[in-house]
Amino acid sequence: MENKNYQQLTRIFTRLSRFSHLSAMAGWDMFTMMPPGGSQARGEALAELSVLQHQILTDKNVAVWLAGAAQENLNDLEQANLREMTRQYQQAALLPEALVEAKSLAGSKCEHAWRSQRPANDWEGFAENLKEVVKLSREEARLRADAKGCSPYDALLDIYEPDMTSARLDELFGDLKSWLPDLLNQVVEKQAQQPLIAPQGPFPIALQREIGVETMARLGFDFNGGRLDVSAHPFCGGVPEDVRITTRYDENELLSALLGVVHETGHARYEQNLPRTWPGQPVALARSTAIHESQSLFFEMQLGRSEAFLKQLLPLVVQRFGDQPAFSESNFVAWNQRVKPGYIRVDADEVSYPAHVVLRYEIERALINGDIEVEDIPALWDEKMRNWLGLSTTGNYRDGCMQDIHWTDGGFGYFPSYTLGAMYAAQLFHAAKKALPDLDAAIARGDFTALFDWLRQNIWQHGSRFTTAQLIENATGEALNSRYFRQHLTARYL
Repeated sequence: MENKNYQQLTRIFTRLSRFSHLSAMAGWDMFTMMPPGGSQARGEALAELSVLQHQILTDKNVAVWLAGAAQENLNDLEQANLREMTRQYQQAALLPEALVEAKSLAGSKCEHAWRSQRPANDWEGFAENLKEVVKLSREEARLRADAKGCSPYDALLDIYEPDMTSARLDELFGDLKSWLPDLLNQVVEKQAQQPLIAPQGPFPIALQREIGVETMARLGFDFNGGRLDVSAHPFCGGVPEDVRITTRYDENELLSALLGVVHETGHARYEQNLPRTWPGQPVALARSTAIHESQSLFFEMQLGRSEAFLKQLLPLVVQRFGDQPAFSESNFVAWNQRVKPGYIRVDADEVSYPAHVVLRYEIERALINGDIEVEDIPALWDEKMRNWLGLSTTGNYRDGCMQDIHWTDGGFGYFPSYTLGAMYAAQLFHAAKKALPDLDAAIARGDFTALFDWLRQNIWQHGSRFTTAQLIENATGEALNSRYFRQHLTARYL
């Protein structure tokens, strides 16, 4: 049999992908539909699946086959797949089975309790569970760091964003810190001169959902391979063949749920357009979390908050909720492009959003590297919120350090992806406009065909065939360059 080691590996990874499918669906159900009483049993079932996948991936034969396949005559695509297989194996082989199980159980417990602790502003209760998650995450980080020869935090960062380091992040975010606070102040000052009319609710949830579904359809979401539901924290999950997205509704807020849907649709379109010709293989998976975020932010910010796109949403809004002074075209656009520093990351405008990310990055890095403890988080959070956005979260844990789901299951290293994603999105949109001279007019007509074809050709269809750096260079002609993000914000808001 030709390339027999490689063929053995493809069988193993197909099997792993089927278990990941089950795990994704059980996870989606846990966040959306599961009654509270099912929490412990579901947590145990998911932990069992994690252990099973870990056992399959770290079987001693896998190491033998990987070594053998490296000597075989593989084409470019197979070599890329082998690179991703090797990476997955190395990530898993570093961790003992007992740690994988303990971390999964602690994460399920912390996340489930967080759902009631956050509304109750119960930091003490939350901190108890978080301490266990942090202890296990530090253990994992130490094992990974020893093998990689890097800091514990960098070892976790590498899981989400291969080859990214905190030194590179400090460079990118340091640049951001040098100009963003000033830009933010200028925009807030400028917008203060334009009095706006707030939309008057209530906006019934059933009608908000209708607009969301219609917008998803316009954005090319395939409802034959996905659906929209409600969860405490919006997310995109499932698998490429069955993508599950969620949002959360508020009858007094007009577009936060809808722009959440647009954001998650960006994730979903990426998943739905990943290559199906290599089913079950790591090379067919999304490239990285920052590339994933670049797609959702491309949809939500570059496209969704553009004047041309907002003008197309307006008739859908008026049709459902009737006309009112707030729905004049200029007011509607300005209202949805307003910049107003607030407490909640997922509701933040795109100018103040990076502040939320840098703050979390600095705290989680210090936490994993052992420079601070869980008890130190609230005071640090408050201090950084004051410095960046002039807001205090003293005693307000619900809208402060308890607002996100990521740390509940040990997702340390994920947060930087959001601002890296915003930078990638701005650079990709700049490249798309250069390649498609008619793009602005097409968006104004509601015709996204050429834009989505460009994304499919340059990002979606490649899965993990290229490294992140290669993918971005192929698509835009240069490495990640934060100046496009600055240019975008300046052009739209100043």
